[in-house]
Amino acid sequence: MNSTIKRIGVLTSGGDAPGMNAAVRAVVRSAAFFSIECIAVYQGYQGLISNNTKQLNARGVNNIINKGGTVLKSARCLEFRTPEGRKKAFETIQKNNIDGLIVIGGDGSFTGAMIFQSEFNIPVIGIPGTIDNDIYGTTHTIGYDTALNTVIEAIDKIRDTAISHNRLFFVEVMGRDAGHIALNTGIGAGAEEILIPEEDMGLDRLLDSLKRSEKSGKSSSIVVIAEGDKTGKNVFEIAEYIEKNLPYYEVRVSVLGHMQRGGSPSCFDRVLASRMGVHAVESIINGKSNVMVGIDDSKMILTPLSQAIKGKSKINKDLIRVSEILTV
Repeated sequence: MNSTIKRIGVLTSGGDAPGMNAAVRAVVRSAAFFSIECIAVYQGYQGLISNNTKQLNARGVNNIINKGGTVLKSARCLEFRTPEGRKKAFETIQKNNIDGLIVIGGDGSFTGAMIFQSEFNIPVIGIPGTIDNDIYGTTHTIGYDTALNTVIEAIDKIRDTAISHNRLFFVEVMGRDAGHIALNTGIGAGAEEILIPEEDMGLDRLLDSLKRSEKSGKSSSIVVIAEGDKTGKNVFEIAEYIEKNLPYYEVRVSVLGHMQRGGSPSCFDRVLASRMGVHAVESIINGKSNVMVGIDDSKMILTPLSQAIKGKSKINKDLIRVSEILTV
């Protein structure tokens, strides 16, 4: 073990994700296990600049494993993008005698951490927390599984209305750059079509597919669309196009939005976050830095932050094949 690590800091940054609190809990309690002090930084990098910090012990993170969001809060911080802002953040590191920093967030948070490390040589470890599951170096990010379950529950309820009124529903889910949520929930909810950024279906192909569905006897349909899909400018434009060309369908749009981020984390996310928190603390103690904790084939792995940021998570091609077969 690296005996130079006596005190670590932990913060959450970027969009909140269910399971972030479980990761914070794991970091704090792992630090206590290894007789290391832990400083919680509130409001992300903004809190690091303003010294919004508090020392936490094992009892200080009681009863947060089941809570959604992040008890440490998160905030946009344009100042941290400047050398002057990062200098203020380092002054907080020095004031609190922090020997290493664990950042829970997404690629933007990791970019800031990597720059910060290069400028001030402070060890940093990343824990991936984002519902989009769009970070390279891990098969699952914290919050992704919970978001899937939230979306499935919502689509199941929407389908009840679709069937009752013979309607076609376009359900937009999060996924600006990746279609993991749309693809998995589309299959899981039995959607007729799934639109994702990785596969440009095109309006005409979508129209033909829905025509076949109607001719086969389907009186209602669900189309799941990732917000970053390139089929049209937005989900409302697509819905309008379909309504004009398929007048027998009564078209509705449901944008699930930020409800996908909220809620109590699933068991999977709680366990994943706990494992990642422990592994992050063990890694920083053992002298690792500039890496992200991830999971692959149920094993904990480390990926350089530079790769995690620049790499692109891959969509499961077999799931695309399955979805195409099941839309018959």
